[in-house]
Amino acid sequence: MRFKNLLPAVARPAARDDNHPFYALQRQMNSLFDDFFSGFDAAPRTPAAGGFGAFTPSVDVKESDKDFVIRAELPGVEEKDIEVTLSGDTVTIRGEKKEDKEDKGKNYYYMERSYGSFNRVIPLTAETDAGKASAGFKNGVLNITVPKSQSAKARGTKVPIKAG
Repeated sequence: MRFKNLLPAVARPAARDDNHPFYALQRQMNSLFDDFFSGFDAAPRTPAAGGFGAFTPSVDVKESDKDFVIRAELPGVEEKDIEVTLSGDTVTIRGEKKEDKEDKGKNYYYMERSYGSFNRVIPLTAETDAGKASAGFKNGVLNITVPKSQSAKARGTKVPIKAG
């Protein structure tokens, strides 16, 4: 028996039909993988994809009755390269990431440099007391606490609802 007889016969169209469901599925899968791997070094770096040193820190914002707590992940960034500014109802985190990788072996030499700045503006939903804001940086994580102003705290009065 010949191996060729065991393979399924597939008829290929003469021209590619981009509206075919399989091609639509392929485009969606490619887009899914591109989006998923965009934050990793394994992703291809292109100017259109924000590559070549582009860095956007992940930020979590939590609001309580008395303050805002902002947590930003800044791996590979040093404290001296970070600037936090509070103006009115926005917090701005600016910084610069500098990374040098060097590896030497008997038959090879590898060096890669990556430089880039980042800027995140976080809008806050209430007036703040800028004079009492504080920030701490440890193990690549920036924690910022911004207390709400007394007038912002007073506005949050709960009003009872009566039936009938």
